[in-house]
Amino acid sequence: MAERGSRAAPPGGYVSGAPRRGRRFQNLTAPEVRAPVLDLLAYALRRARVSIAPPRPGAAELVAFDVGAIVRNPSITWIGHATFLVRLDGVSFLTDPVFSDTAGPLPGVGVRRLVPPGVPLRALPTVDFALLSHDHYDHADLPSIRALARRGVRFFVPLRVGDLVRRAGGEATELDWWQTAEFRSVRVHCVPAQHFCGRAIVDRNRRLWAGWIVEGPTRRFYHAGDTGYFAGFAEIGRRFGSPDLAAVPIGAYEPASVMRPVHLNPEEAVRAGCEMGAKRLVAMHFGTFDLTDEPLAEPPERFRAAAAAAGLGADRAWTMAIGEARAW
Repeated sequence: MAERGSRAAPPGGYVSGAPRRGRRFQNLTAPEVRAPVLDLLAYALRRARVSIAPPRPGAAELVAFDVGAIVRNPSITWIGHATFLVRLDGVSFLTDPVFSDTAGPLPGVGVRRLVPPGVPLRALPTVDFALLSHDHYDHADLPSIRALARRGVRFFVPLRVGDLVRRAGGEATELDWWQTAEFRSVRVHCVPAQHFCGRAIVDRNRRLWAGWIVEGPTRRFYHAGDTGYFAGFAEIGRRFGSPDLAAVPIGAYEPASVMRPVHLNPEEAVRAGCEMGAKRLVAMHFGTFDLTDEPLAEPPERFRAAAAAAGLGADRAWTMAIGEARAW
């Protein structure tokens, strides 16, 4: 397979790839995502206190995984946070695989995991490839990448995120927004998101962030990665068709002055999924790591309420337990 994917024809009114300013990438509708400095400092102090305090209540439910259920085709298993094991049309893949106990720059350093992975690495069935949405530690975990690379798992990543995979001994196909690569029976499309990148002070936005569409002959799956609300969700649906299942992030939204440009709240997650025309939504990015100020149990409650208000019943708006697998 070529290291670069083919370029999809740019949709009307949209640039053909991620905009750049010099060597730094930018968003489509909010090029410079910056929060007020005082709000950032206050948030950082609160997070520092949380990091040394006992865990807050409200973490996601954990259930024992079912070996038979996680290998059904099609199926989706929530491993925690933004990590899913997905099977569709004969392929098996992971999204933003993070299996470590902490999300941070070194083992044991960073935000503590509240709930263990729903399926441990050693129990994973065969995985054909993995998607990385961006370079933040809670989405791109080097120990997990290294372990998967040793198993021969290939990675699809946004531009310049491939250096992290190669550093961990893996192989990566790098894609720009609206580019497509093929893997056996499926097509992997890199799509815009509204976020930012950086693992240190000096590398802000030098790597790209993205969402993903995996399209097979019978199913279409969308993974939003990390994103704030922007006008691109309807365009993604128009360009690639309505996803059969869309994984949307619903947590890490308070304080809004810091988080709203880069993370969806539960109501925005439902709105984004509806604008894409998704047939089903599955919530993610909550209850696994204590990242922000909202109560841990609040995101799924608000998500279910927003879904019901939008006419989506429990059969179309899923909040899964970690370790749970569902057919779709």
